[in-house]
Amino acid sequence: MGVKKSLQTGGNLFNLLSSILTVLSTTTNYWTRQQGGHSGLWQECTHGKCSNIPCQNTLAVSAACMVLAATFSIVALGIGIRIQCQEAESRRSQNTIVLLFLSGLLLMIALAVYTSKNAWKPEVFFSWSYFFGWLALPFLFIAGNQHEGTRVETTPLEDSPPQKLPSHLFFAAKSTITSSDFPAPALQDTRWKRPWNPHP
Repeated sequence: MGVKKSLQTGGNLFNLLSSILTVLSTTTNYWTRQQGGHSGLWQECTHGKCSNIPCQNTLAVSAACMVLAATFSIVALGIGIRIQCQEAESRRSQNTIVLLFLSGLLLMIALAVYTSKNAWKPEVFFSWSYFFGWLALPFLFIAGNQHEGTRVETTPLEDSPPQKLPSHLFFAAKSTITSSDFPAPALQDTRWKRPWNPHP
């Protein structure tokens, strides 16, 4: 039980770090730096003045995936904390693992799409908001791995199904049993007896 609690605590801590990094990466405007300003998923700032970025397909995909990734990560964190606080066993750890996997997948898609859009521009440099997203990715997978470890449980002996004796052990045990271990039953006298006749 101590190992299980440790895995749950580690998974929740890594999930908390990934949630913080994902939210900061999504809401800040320092994904890229260029001469005279910087930009993010929502706004572009030039000489201290920020304005909304016109709708673009690649930015819309990246922003939507980042929002969903942050949402799934926070929901998984809430479920993980609830599981840890409950004394009884719970099967909700599987839902936490699925949410963390989806969050990591969406985060990877968002970063890959944004990278393909700006990697070929020589005047654009990636900044800390962008790297926060990449930093949150391994934390998500580590958190999912920690929660996966909590699902490994030992089955009680009384609940385990009956085990069959292997064939080689069965024949070995059979060969050790001799006839002296079990006394032979008394044989009934089945000889034919002449019926009694009062007049010989």
